[in-house]
Amino acid sequence: MADGSNATTTGACPAGLTPQAARTRRPRGEPWLAAVAATFVLAQLALVRPGFGLGWDETVYVSQVSGHAPAAFFSAPRARGISLLVAPVTSWSGSTSLLRIYLGVLSGLALYFALRVWRAHVMPRVLALAGALFVSLWVTVFYGPQAMPNYWVAVGALACVGCFLRARANARDRAAWWGLFAGAALMAWMRPMDASYVVLPLLALSLRRPRLLVVLVAGLLAGVGEWVIEAYASYGGLAQRLFDASRIQGGLGWHLAVVDQLRSLGGRTLCRPCTGSVPSPVVTLWWFALPLLAALGAVAAVRARRALPVLLPGVCAVTAAVPYLFLIGYAAPRFLLPAYALLALPVAYGLVHVVTAPARGRARTLAMSLVAAGLAGHLAVQYVVLERTVRASVAHRADWSRTAAALHTLGVRSPCLLSGYEAVPIAFYTGCGSAQTAGHDASATAAELTRAAHRKPFAVLTPPGGRPPAYAHGWPVERVGVLQAYVAPAVRQGR
Repeated sequence: MADGSNATTTGACPAGLTPQAARTRRPRGEPWLAAVAATFVLAQLALVRPGFGLGWDETVYVSQVSGHAPAAFFSAPRARGISLLVAPVTSWSGSTSLLRIYLGVLSGLALYFALRVWRAHVMPRVLALAGALFVSLWVTVFYGPQAMPNYWVAVGALACVGCFLRARANARDRAAWWGLFAGAALMAWMRPMDASYVVLPLLALSLRRPRLLVVLVAGLLAGVGEWVIEAYASYGGLAQRLFDASRIQGGLGWHLAVVDQLRSLGGRTLCRPCTGSVPSPVVTLWWFALPLLAALGAVAAVRARRALPVLLPGVCAVTAAVPYLFLIGYAAPRFLLPAYALLALPVAYGLVHVVTAPARGRARTLAMSLVAAGLAGHLAVQYVVLERTVRASVAHRADWSRTAAALHTLGVRSPCLLSGYEAVPIAFYTGCGSAQTAGHDASATAAELTRAAHRKPFAVLTPPGGRPPAYAHGWPVERVGVLQAYVAPAVRQGR
């Protein structure tokens, strides 16, 4: 495989340009990168909106550093990177709007700097298009302002692979070495297992370059260090934590989840169990086009003798996607964000090649018209799915908020405890702690909860018609929103 070393040693000049010409063109690309990042921030604020309530997983991450609600149970697969990222806001403010604005702006800045890393390898127009393609996806806009780790793994992967190429081409580029370390650390800090899959091709290319290998591994260890220490402190050791993480995710092994991912593209934020029909081909067409356009970009790059800067992100995207397509038995569209971020580069290269390849006037005009029409249709589809997903999520979170308000009227106020159906997010909205006796969030026994019912306001939630656990039999039942609450007698006596 051609590695593009001729291009990288001269600053990865576009075909037909000298290094000096490339340097004079490069600053002109900076405003385009800034415009992509700024548009991304504005899209989040306008389409997802700052008042968008916290989701289930967000309440777990935010509660770890919140001054307004007790920490929820932190299950084995989770990492604390996102909790620490939001701590500068959530540690002193309970404002969801402030948190959304903070994360929206931060996500735009992170995207800008991750794209800038690639200036030495990718033409400005390709780089700007790659960024625009990534942020055009509904899943990117939806999760950019959320307290979830997947977007941050994506920008970490983009920065890490770009800095790897820069450091490989120029050993004196100190910024590239630090960027390589930071990108690997960011990914491992957010999701250790995702980071390990993303860097597999980088580790393979580093085997004969000890310095690259040392810096890359050091970054991974720096990011995963807290997770490993916590495994021994709270989960019975690293092997036990890995076992528990696998069990919670349904047992890591051969699971063909490709169709599950297709089902999630229509706006299902979590597809578990993943049943139902696949969305319309209009909604899923871009997903099938993605690998084809990436392959087109790879072929064009090989022919132009610029293979490595285009092929490497594509290969890393494949390894990043493998566990979520073939190793777990459920799906969520956010799982593939790192793969989408990396694939955006070869896809953009392929699209630019299509519209700039030598051809007669009519052929080029036709190619440009088809690409423009395809991109316009893609944007329309992504906007429709985003709007539908936001609307459904807002309704669900409004139900949690109404349930919390109803619990307050029953006397269930901080310091309090909830258990049962959807207790984790509702507890956060109510200002309570949460505890479960079974399931992935099991953290207490029935005896412990029975004793807790005599010490603090306590309620058990069930869906309509649901039955409470044995220790709550005989407790008064009240309707709270769309759920039922079995409220400990001590709470009612104290009202």
